[in-house]
Amino acid sequence: MDVEWSLVHEFEAGLNPQNLEASRIPAEVLGYGEISIILRIGDNPGVAFKRMPLFSDLGAAEVYERQFHEYCGYLRDAGLALPDHETMVITIPGRPVVLYIAQERFPGECFSHRLIHGREPGEAAGLLDRIIEEIDKVWKLNDSSHPVLQLAVDAQVSNWVCLENGNILYIDTSTPLYRKDGVEQMDPELFLQSAPAFLRWLIRWLFLKDVMNRYYDPRLVYVDLAANLYKEKRPELIPDAIRSINRRLPAGQQPLSPEEVEKYYREDKIIWTLFLAFRRIDRWMTTKLFRKRYEFLLPARIDR
Repeated sequence: MDVEWSLVHEFEAGLNPQNLEASRIPAEVLGYGEISIILRIGDNPGVAFKRMPLFSDLGAAEVYERQFHEYCGYLRDAGLALPDHETMVITIPGRPVVLYIAQERFPGECFSHRLIHGREPGEAAGLLDRIIEEIDKVWKLNDSSHPVLQLAVDAQVSNWVCLENGNILYIDTSTPLYRKDGVEQMDPELFLQSAPAFLRWLIRWLFLKDVMNRYYDPRLVYVDLAANLYKEKRPELIPDAIRSINRRLPAGQQPLSPEEVEKYYREDKIIWTLFLAFRRIDRWMTTKLFRKRYEFLLPARIDR
């Protein structure tokens, strides 16, 4: 992968987070994450850049960068295929330190959340079963390495790419959630950097522990995956997904039900809709009241 990092540095230096079109280097938003934004920068059609303005100093960014590469290595050890990637930490005086993750970019039609729309129900269910089989590799590694090493994974349908040769790649590697000897390696406070400043104490108190734990729990990860099919407008696939999931749930865990999945989706959508609304309020307060720079680019609407 050929990455022109000097162009990315120039882009960051001239970036206007509230008006992307006014930035010196042209860019296109490819997607939004909870703590990142995915961009095409300049004339780089084969690379997706994940921008993460989370860090108060260079040392914190470098620690995260090391953890990212270590996490990717562990995912490969589990048997997951990942895209090519590179990283760079960028410092601009007077701003937060930013980590960019450059990742191999794939055609839109290769993403699983689009593929399930172009296939018959049986074929789409087969693709979901293959994704569930890939996720199961993580739980098998966790079982064999507990408590020395534990990996977390965000299994939403849009996080998987299916290539023409049939290989499936996991692309959501930018949040390195993993534990060594029971100790979380990533600083949980980084999750709060994208949250509204006036809500951080409440999120830290009520939700942060649950957010950190949910991606280690096979059952919760699978509930989230099945509920994701509502967002993707393919709820008719949920019964097949639930059957595939229940075949692979660890012994002793209660099987998933359609009612549980629907309830989870409705609650999750409300939470993220409110969260985006609060982030917009925070952006307005930061830029209009306090006359400061707001570092995050926000979507026009919640897409869940």
